[in-house]
Amino acid sequence: MKYTTVIFDWDGTVVDSTYVIVDSIKKASRELGLEEPSDRKASWVIGLSLPQALMEVVPGLTEQRMNDFIAAYRKYYFTADPDLKLFDGVLPLIKRLREQGLHTAVATGKSRFGLNQALENHGIGDLFDVTKTADQTRSKPHPLMLEEIFDELMVTPAECVMIGDTSHDIQMAQNAGCDSIAVSYGAHTLQEISKAEPSYIAHNVTELGHLLAMYSKKRAE
Repeated sequence: MKYTTVIFDWDGTVVDSTYVIVDSIKKASRELGLEEPSDRKASWVIGLSLPQALMEVVPGLTEQRMNDFIAAYRKYYFTADPDLKLFDGVLPLIKRLREQGLHTAVATGKSRFGLNQALENHGIGDLFDVTKTADQTRSKPHPLMLEEIFDELMVTPAECVMIGDTSHDIQMAQNAGCDSIAVSYGAHTLQEISKAEPSYIAHNVTELGHLLAMYSKKRAE
C-alpha cells in the first residue's frame, strides 16, 4: 500500500535546530555547575521527552534539580528559537503533499508550548492535520504518539510513514507498525540511523521528496 499519511519529526527533520539544542544543554549545564555532556551525547537526546533525555546525558543531574535545569535550558533555547530556519525545501515539500491530498502530521519530543511557539514563528500550523508532543502522550520510542495520530486521522499503520532524523523516530515507527524514512542531515549520524533499520534513508530534502513521490498516493475521500 502506498502512503496516504506523512508524519514528520520536528527538530533536525523540519527545522535546523540541532546545534541550538546541543548548545542550550551545554549552557544550562554550565549555569548549574554541572559537567557538560559532549556534543555527540547531547545530540543523542534530540527527539526524546526533555526530562527523560536529560537524566541520561547530563552528568550529575538529579531529579531535584531537573526543574532548574529545564528552566535554564528553555531560557537559552527560546532566545534562539525565533531565528531557527526550516531546512531548504521542506516547506515546498509539505505544501506539495497537502496539495496532493495527503494527511500531514507532526510527532515530536518537544513540549506542546515549544511546538506551538515554533509553528507560530514559522506560520505553518495550518499545514498539519494533527500534531503530537511528548508531554501530551508518551515519549519516543513508545508508539503511543503515532497510534494516537492513526486514530485521529482514521488511518492504518500500513498507509503511514514516519520521517525523522534519530534512531528514536525509527524505533517508534517500528513499534507502531508503520514504515519510516530516516534523514541523515539531522541529529544522529548515518551509522546510528542505519543501525535502527529504517525503511528508507534520504540524505537531503530532495531525496526525501523523491521517495514520497514514489510511495505516496492521494487518500480516498
